[in-house]
Amino acid sequence: MEFTDEQIERYSRHIILPEVGGKGQAKINAAKVFIIGAGGLGCPVGYFLTAAGVGRIAMIDDDIVELSNLQRQIAHSTKTLGMPKVDSAKATFNALNPDVDIVAIKGRITKDNIFDLIKDYDIIVDGSDNFPTRYLVNDACVMVKKPLVSGAILRFEGQATTIIPGVGHCYRCLFEEMPPPGLVPSCQEAGVLGVLPGIIGGLQAMEVLKIILGKGDTLAGSLLIFDALKTTFRKVRVPKNPACAVCGENPTITELQDYEMEYCAI
Repeated sequence: MEFTDEQIERYSRHIILPEVGGKGQAKINAAKVFIIGAGGLGCPVGYFLTAAGVGRIAMIDDDIVELSNLQRQIAHSTKTLGMPKVDSAKATFNALNPDVDIVAIKGRITKDNIFDLIKDYDIIVDGSDNFPTRYLVNDACVMVKKPLVSGAILRFEGQATTIIPGVGHCYRCLFEEMPPPGLVPSCQEAGVLGVLPGIIGGLQAMEVLKIILGKGDTLAGSLLIFDALKTTFRKVRVPKNPACAVCGENPTITELQDYEMEYCAI
């Protein structure tokens, strides 16, 4: 692609990187990313990818901006209280980089709409705060072979992993069965340190850019665990499970399951 003088200046710190250059920046500008959740994780992911110049970014969320969100959800502000989160985030991202096409979808991901929603996107990012959504998104991405970057946070700990169907593990290889309702508390119940989603969301954005550029080692086959109180990272190898119900040699889940969806962005 031909860059304008303004784009050359905007993306200059990328372009001078030998691992990126003009060709890599063109790949970023042509990429399309779908983000699930405009909350604590979706906000930094969307912010960094918008700054990087990803060509199209879609965000889906059915919630509105509340005062308790502002401690960690950096795409929103006091001025956007009561506004749908996707509209608040779209306004923030548009102001940051008008090059990027931001698609705001006020609604929920379901088994009936997920394939249509993600079909035109290269990479999916999960920033949801409940297991039914995570399993649904994982299963759909495996079935249509879409790379998925997943993150989770609670209290002082965060996790991130990258799922590339056919290459490494999927979410069900990591957590075979969904935990019973109420066993794992939500951020609303247990709290979360405000800066934590910025760290994990930044890592998710980094994974997306590495996938786009085809550079570096992603978290495919690994789970990265961050402990904020100890300031430690621990990387755990996650092998692909040959008996996995979704990505295994003889999958038993070949259609999306009906889950009791309680969609919430972190």
